[in-house]
Amino acid sequence: MTTLRFTADLWRWEAQTGWFFVTVGTDASARIREVPRPPRGFGSVRVRATVGATTWTTSVFPDASRGAYVLPVKKAVRHAEGLGEGDPADVVLEVLE
Repeated sequence: MTTLRFTADLWRWEAQTGWFFVTVGTDASARIREVPRPPRGFGSVRVRATVGATTWTTSVFPDASRGAYVLPVKKAVRHAEGLGEGDPADVVLEVLE
């Protein structure tokens, strides 16, 4: 299993203002891309994410405009960890597939 650690700022998706993400760094995104796996919807990759003391299972999605994967950060996580738009998040990702 691949484990990745990075810090990235929380940002709001302009098309859907209730959605927040962090961008997986370019090096970490390259490591995710290099692992062969069966195709999934929207090019998603299953991960276990940890921010602070909160861990959840979700997917990261490729974002062509950023040239990297993005991780959705749900409201419960943002509230539990006291994160707002623009705040840095320390993230641990475990790639599950």
